[in-house]
Amino acid sequence: MSEKADEFFNQLSKAVETDQLTLPTLPEVAIKIRDAVENSDASSEQIANTLSQDPSLSTRLIQLANSPLYRTRSEISSLHMAVTRLGAHIVRDLVTTLVMRQVYQPESKLLHQYFQQLWQTSIEVASICRVLATTQDNLDTEQAMLAGLIHNIGSLPILQLIEHDTALVDNMDEINSITLKIQSSVAHKILSFWNFPKNLIAVVSEYENSHRYHDGPADYVDLVQVAIQQNQLHKNKLVTQPSTDSLTAFNKLSLDPEINIFDNEHNRTAIDETRSSLTAI
Repeated sequence: MSEKADEFFNQLSKAVETDQLTLPTLPEVAIKIRDAVENSDASSEQIANTLSQDPSLSTRLIQLANSPLYRTRSEISSLHMAVTRLGAHIVRDLVTTLVMRQVYQPESKLLHQYFQQLWQTSIEVASICRVLATTQDNLDTEQAMLAGLIHNIGSLPILQLIEHDTALVDNMDEINSITLKIQSSVAHKILSFWNFPKNLIAVVSEYENSHRYHDGPADYVDLVQVAIQQNQLHKNKLVTQPSTDSLTAFNKLSLDPEINIFDNEHNRTAIDETRSSLTAI
């Protein structure tokens, strides 16, 4: 890194360590929905009424509920129908998925392009995670999709700070260098601040650890690690981190790291459907 980038990185690291970093706020409706679902007494009508407080979010939820992802027998035309048909827990995860994009909207044209690339990568990884989760009895497809979407969320407040630093805002190499070094620590603080479950906090903290090992069945970290590898393989990119020769996640998922899951037509169709649905929102 340049001297300026190194100085910025040190300031940012100190802000993270001393809890002085300004963290993005999860939209209020997402918090209310999560609390309502965790309250076993909450009815479908109550959850729908909470959702109706955000008309834009409600519209996008119904749109997503009617997408090929859920293959409902008849069109979902109301929030109450969406909650009843999909179930409260799926709706909770979809709402969180839908608000991810609105958490950060950069003003800089260059950083807006960077954010779009970041978001597209999240969608690609999330789409693969959702398909991989269908092969694992202990993993939920919606949680898997959400894990893919949030895996690189630590970049967002970093970009927000860089946006106001004219010496760095036009230097994508420096931006990449800074974010790669600190995004996991920042992401851990964001999801802890949002009271996310531990299994998703583990995703942002550990997905870059290629030497990670754990007992028991595959988890969401394994899904994200494999999804990143598969996305790079599909796009014929040089695989950098994590490296397949030390990655145990493939073993956890009973997958051969040399096999491209996109070669399977069923997988490719399912990934395309998820990607299209998430891109449309």
